[in-house]
Amino acid sequence: MPFRSAPEGGRLRATAAALLALLALTALVGVAPAPEPLLGSEIRRIPTEEHVLALTFNAAWNETGLDTVLGVLRDRAAPAVFFPTGDFADHHPRALRAIAAAGHGLGNHSYSHPDFTALSPDRARSEVRRADTAIRAASDAEPLPFFRFPYSATSPQAVATVNGLGYADLEYTADTKGYLGPVHGMTADRAVERALAALTPGAVLQLHVGASEESGPDTCLDAEALPRIIDGARARGYRIIDLRTLLNR
Repeated sequence: MPFRSAPEGGRLRATAAALLALLALTALVGVAPAPEPLLGSEIRRIPTEEHVLALTFNAAWNETGLDTVLGVLRDRAAPAVFFPTGDFADHHPRALRAIAAAGHGLGNHSYSHPDFTALSPDRARSEVRRADTAIRAASDAEPLPFFRFPYSATSPQAVATVNGLGYADLEYTADTKGYLGPVHGMTADRAVERALAALTPGAVLQLHVGASEESGPDTCLDAEALPRIIDGARARGYRIIDLRTLLNR
């Protein structure tokens, strides 16, 4: 009997060790790691020839336009993934809870929105981890293993650093530029035009909620443009899909 129980005990110990290792990795990176095929380079479109479009929103300033955006997404049954900064999450927990409660995904957009190409790997990791902690605390939800670099400023080293934390680098195919606001000559009409002109199979569209002091603190052109973007894309034969489908490919 002893010679039978020993291997069984060994298997149990090995299984326990493997589970502990997985838990330790998850605790280290904060998120359940992204699938291997999503790592190694920046992602700017969904790999497909289908006429599909994914909507994404960055959030770094204030909540201007958020309730409008969430209402449009609800009324048109359109999913989205939001990329808040950790600083935004700390100052606007209501916004994070509203996004999560509506069923949309939450990615990571760093804590303080620095240029990652100018950061050391240690500073970059700190930015990602601080943001993860803030997003979790504000939303009470599990963030996605999706990271978007501030300014979309990437480098092989920066991508490798966030990949090492379990995050895929999710950038975008096109930006509406609605965040520039009327101060810089931007209009909702132009935001719609930019979005529809960029339609291509698997496109990932970047929009913003909130408004900076520079662009006008009470203006969110992307919120105004969103209904026409969704309706226009669908009229052109595009389906709005959830960026989270990448996790199942």
